[in-house]
Amino acid sequence: MLNGIRSFIAFDIEDPKIIRNIENVQSMILRTGADLKLVKPQNIHITIKFLGNILPSQIDEIYNEMKNVDFKPFQIEIKGVGVFPNVRRISVIWAGIGRGSDELRNIFNQLEPRLWKLGFKKEMKEFSPHLTIARVRTSRRRDELIRCLKEVEDYEFGVIEARCLRLKRSILKPNGPTYLTLRERCP
Repeated sequence: MLNGIRSFIAFDIEDPKIIRNIENVQSMILRTGADLKLVKPQNIHITIKFLGNILPSQIDEIYNEMKNVDFKPFQIEIKGVGVFPNVRRISVIWAGIGRGSDELRNIFNQLEPRLWKLGFKKEMKEFSPHLTIARVRTSRRRDELIRCLKEVEDYEFGVIEARCLRLKRSILKPNGPTYLTLRERCP
């Protein structure tokens, strides 16, 4: 589906204090000289499900399934810094989730069968709630990066209230993606 709408379901991170803390860690890892692509502050989010390209006609179908997810506003503690897939071959640097991870998994577990019913593929990997803060392009200055990541591995970013589950559109541009909210479900 080449002309579809690239989309995902997520909770946005909009708290200015959390964003500032993420920017602090981003600037620390950037100073290592590693070859990084930082996630823009306005794009920081917790992905529940990446959908890929969808048709405009699927937006309301997806939203109807989102409305059936049972959750109340809850606290998400953002803390710790880690990497995917591992320190030998870092491709993603993430901020972790402490309190609130069970609620996020519950939302994922409610959505997954509903979306499968609509024709979306089930995830092969276990759901691992996190916020991507940077992508690593090459292994340049890898050792310096690993040392810096060790220094911030227990970093406490803060706590937010998760209220609105959003269906987002991702528009890919040369200077990075732009995310737009298509629908939101707030209890």
